[in-house]
Amino acid sequence: MTTSTHLLRRRRFLPLFVTQLLNAFNDNLYKNAMVLFVVYSVYNSEAEEAKFSAIASGVFILPFFVLSALSGQLADMRDKARIIRIIKACEIPIMICGAAGLLLAWKGIMVSMLAIPLMLLALFAMGVHSTFFGPIKYAILPQHLKKEEVLAGTGMVEAGTYIAVLTGTILAGWIPVEWAAGAVVITAMIGYATSRSVPPAPPMIEPQPLDHHVLRASVALVRNTMHERCVFYAILAISFFWTIGAVLFIQFPPLAKNVLMASKEVASLFLVIFSVGVAVGSMSINALLKGNVSARYAPASILVMALFVVAFHLVCQAWDVDTGGALLDVGDFVREPLAIPLLLTLLGIAFSGGMFVVPLYAFLTTRVDPSQAARTIAANNIVNSGAMVGGSLLAVSLSAIGVAIADQLLLSAAMCGVSAWLGYRLYKAERETACPGTVH
Repeated sequence: MTTSTHLLRRRRFLPLFVTQLLNAFNDNLYKNAMVLFVVYSVYNSEAEEAKFSAIASGVFILPFFVLSALSGQLADMRDKARIIRIIKACEIPIMICGAAGLLLAWKGIMVSMLAIPLMLLALFAMGVHSTFFGPIKYAILPQHLKKEEVLAGTGMVEAGTYIAVLTGTILAGWIPVEWAAGAVVITAMIGYATSRSVPPAPPMIEPQPLDHHVLRASVALVRNTMHERCVFYAILAISFFWTIGAVLFIQFPPLAKNVLMASKEVASLFLVIFSVGVAVGSMSINALLKGNVSARYAPASILVMALFVVAFHLVCQAWDVDTGGALLDVGDFVREPLAIPLLLTLLGIAFSGGMFVVPLYAFLTTRVDPSQAARTIAANNIVNSGAMVGGSLLAVSLSAIGVAIADQLLLSAAMCGVSAWLGYRLYKAERETACPGTVH
């Protein structure tokens, strides 16, 4: 029996795994249903579509930057299972608000004045929701799992997240928007039900007063976390990785529509392929490292990712299809000669990215004292979100000055080089300081 199969049979892991899976599924079903509907049914301009996609990403990410310090304090100083249940209960009214926006947009009622603001408000609230849930889903693992199970548990959580992203993305692209409105509310209710089975996870330190001054708390949290070299480089490398991911996800819908002349189902397929690749890469690196937490493959993985991004860009540049103004459905798209190379390069981007990022998350929970794990994840989220917001703003700026969507892919390839350097610095620090969990 593999470690992963063993964990899925245990109450100390399964309810958390299912709860976070439903959380990721609902985030992506709602966000993608909203973005795809607006891009394909409301706007008719590449610049406006890219701008809305970037705004939606920024709105979702912003709470991570502002509130992660508070979420980390709460997770380390209060019972994590109780916080999970409170968070999942809040998801229900948030999704009711988002569903109302989707239904108004579907009916064409006050789309710009009411429907879109309602949808963005719900998306922002889901960002707040995920800000408080994010540190817990990783920080609770060392508390419930054995040391030799942490990497497998982290890989399962990461792979499960992308399986959920995959499923939510498929549904967002294929089901009518009114069905998506009902599905997000039902999923929120099921998520709350599963959260009630997560075992207690009491604080491992004496509760302390919370610092509600978010700016001061954020600066202090990042400063106090970054003194450990392995954690410092892991956080920076993860941040650059998710900046790359943010730019790619912003580009996919307008790229599919305006460059590849493809329908929203094809845009959804891109996100599906990306999610499958990351999930498989996440599981593969765990098998390759045999349970040891190490960044030895990080530099090579992200450089391979850069090569696949360049290849993806070249295929997009070579794409030349005359559809007479119509959009290709999935069947017509895959029959195009360059469709398979395009999808394979996208799969390569995601697979190598998954191999890069999973061990880095494991560093964040194994290198620090378990009583500070949530705050370490929260510090990571602050830096990540700042980098991702920066990536979103950069994507908006490039679109505003007229840089073609396909050419913006080269930005992602260049950022892979920075991530590779940070991955190398992490591996060097790992060897010099004998970070726990490594074998040399």
